[in-house]
Amino acid sequence: MTATIADPMTARAGSHAKAGSHTIEVSGVHKKFGSSHILRGLDISFQDDAITTVLGPSGTGKSVLLKHIVGLLEPDAGEVKVFGQDIWRVSERERFELRKRFGVLFQDGALFGSMNLYDNTAFPLRRHTDKSEDEIREIVMDNLRIMGLEAAVDKAPNEISGGMRKRAGFARALVMDPDVVLFDEPDSGLDPVRTKLLSQIIRRIHDEKGGTYIVITHDIPTARTVSDYVGVLWKGECQLYGTAEEAFGSELPFVRQFLTGEADGPLGMD
Repeated sequence: MTATIADPMTARAGSHAKAGSHTIEVSGVHKKFGSSHILRGLDISFQDDAITTVLGPSGTGKSVLLKHIVGLLEPDAGEVKVFGQDIWRVSERERFELRKRFGVLFQDGALFGSMNLYDNTAFPLRRHTDKSEDEIREIVMDNLRIMGLEAAVDKAPNEISGGMRKRAGFARALVMDPDVVLFDEPDSGLDPVRTKLLSQIIRRIHDEKGGTYIVITHDIPTARTVSDYVGVLWKGECQLYGTAEEAFGSELPFVRQFLTGEADGPLGMD
């Protein structure tokens, strides 16, 4: 099923969006793992300078989609375009350079256990730029301050809470000033209060910095808090892509069932 793009001027980020402008376009993508056919001709183009949440049942291909976007998985068929280029029709060196324009927040923060929060956050700048340590310190501390972590810079990941690790991972994802930020279930493992607080941080940072944000989540309250746009996946296809208002008001049977949590509908226990 082909994803539909709603009028960008109806979104909260509409003042920044450009009609027909898509940094990330996924066209006809198939992906199998053994006998499991995960993505089945997936079509979805993400609205620029907006937050899109990607929702759907477990096993429907959300994280697999994210790994295709960042170039960690190659499609069996179809095309993944980022910044106007098919990410699998460029050289490995060019693909590496494209990845520098992404920030990624993984489920557990993916922090290095042997480094404190400061060094974890500084890592991309030290590896991928020639900035001086004074320049790096300014960028790192600015981003840790935004996340409320300036007092924890010397702490190791195992010395802080799960919510703090998520925020540190978010700070690290931002230090390269990325055009695209990807979130792989950022609310995973958090209690409802910390989930809400993290959602508010994502919303606030995007309002300040802009960019194309894609949030993979199961959490409907998170989607309601952060979304400009919503994509709903099921059985490896995009069932709907539109503004948050359109998604949460949809009468499509599967979309309505999933977003409202109703027991009756096409989604069962299989």
